[in-house]
Amino acid sequence: MADTTETLYQADKLRAFATSLFAAAGLEDDKAEAVSRFLVEADLLGHTTHGLALAGWYLQSIADGVMKVSGAPDVISDRGPAIAWNGKRLPGAWLTSEAVKLASDRAAQYGTATIAIADSHHIGCLAAYLTLATDRGYMVSIASSSPSGAQVAPFGGTRGVYTPNPVAHGIPTPGDPILIDISASITTVNMAQRLIREGRQYEHDWLLDENGNPSRDPRVIERGGTLLPTGGLDHGQKGYGMALHVEAFTQGLAGYGRVDSPKGTNAAVTVQVFDPEAFGGRDAFLRQTGWLADACHSNPPRPGVPRVRLPGENGLARKRKALTDGVALFPGIMASLKPHAERLGVALPA
Repeated sequence: MADTTETLYQADKLRAFATSLFAAAGLEDDKAEAVSRFLVEADLLGHTTHGLALAGWYLQSIADGVMKVSGAPDVISDRGPAIAWNGKRLPGAWLTSEAVKLASDRAAQYGTATIAIADSHHIGCLAAYLTLATDRGYMVSIASSSPSGAQVAPFGGTRGVYTPNPVAHGIPTPGDPILIDISASITTVNMAQRLIREGRQYEHDWLLDENGNPSRDPRVIERGGTLLPTGGLDHGQKGYGMALHVEAFTQGLAGYGRVDSPKGTNAAVTVQVFDPEAFGGRDAFLRQTGWLADACHSNPPRPGVPRVRLPGENGLARKRKALTDGVALFPGIMASLKPHAERLGVALPA
C-alpha cells in the first residue's frame, strides 16, 4: 500500500520527471516517454512493485549496457495477423506498448493478431498496457516470461526452472473494462525483495526453502529457495500448468528462450488482440460481458466482504482518485531515485 502521509505528486509531473531521467540516461525520446508512461501507470493502478520502484534498476541497466537505448526490433516473421520480433533488449515498456498498438491495428484488418517478442528487456506491469486495446473495444491478452530467471520450481520439485510468468487480460464491457493481471506463482521476486529490504516476512507459506520445506521468509530466495506456484502446496499443479503454457506461448512462439541460455535481464512477451466485431459481433460481445459483470457485482458477498468486485476495479478507482488528488508513491521510491537524478542533472518533481 502507498503511504498517504507522503508527498502527493501530480501524475503528469511524475511522467515528465521520469521521461527526463530516461532521456538523460540515453533512451531515445519515444522510448523514454513509453517507459515513464507505463511505470507511472502501474503506480496509478496500485501496482507499486512494478511502477517507479523499477526506475532505478532500469537506469542502472542502461548504464551497464544491458538495456539498449535506440533502434527498432528485428522482424523475424510477418504474415499479417502473425508477427514475431527480436526485441534486441530494447525497453520492454516501449516494445510491449508498440506491440499492443500494432496488434490492435492488425486486428482491425484481420479480426485478430498475435505478436511474439524475443529478447525484450523487462516489461513491468502487464495491466498497464491493457487499455491501449480495450479503449478501442478490443479484447487483449499479454504474457511474459524471463528465460534467464528461474525462481519457481515445477509442482512437486525443489529447484527453480522458470519465473512467475505473469499473464494479463483486458475485457471490454459496457462499463469499465475487466483488467486481469495474475501470475503462475503466488508471489513475485520483486515483492520478496521488498520484504527483505523492510525486514518483513510473508503472512503465509508462499515459498519453499532450499531443502524444499514451506517457508514465509523471503530471504530463502537468496539461498536457492523458490516461489510456490499459484495454488500452493495443495493445488500448485494449476499454477504449474499455467506456467508451462506461458513458457511455450512466449519463448516457444518467439523461437528464443531458456535453451539458448540468455544472460542478464530479459523477457519473452506475447501479445494477442481480438476485435469482437470479427467474431460474434461487438454488440453481442458486450451483451455477454455486461451480463457477466452485472452477475458478479450482484452476487451476495461472503461474511466480511463488503461487495464482490471485478478484477481491475480497485485499480481503476485508485487511478481516478490519484489523477485528481495526486499520486502517493510507495515509501522510499523517490529517495531511491534522488542519486540518479543528481547524477543525470534532472530536478526532482515538486
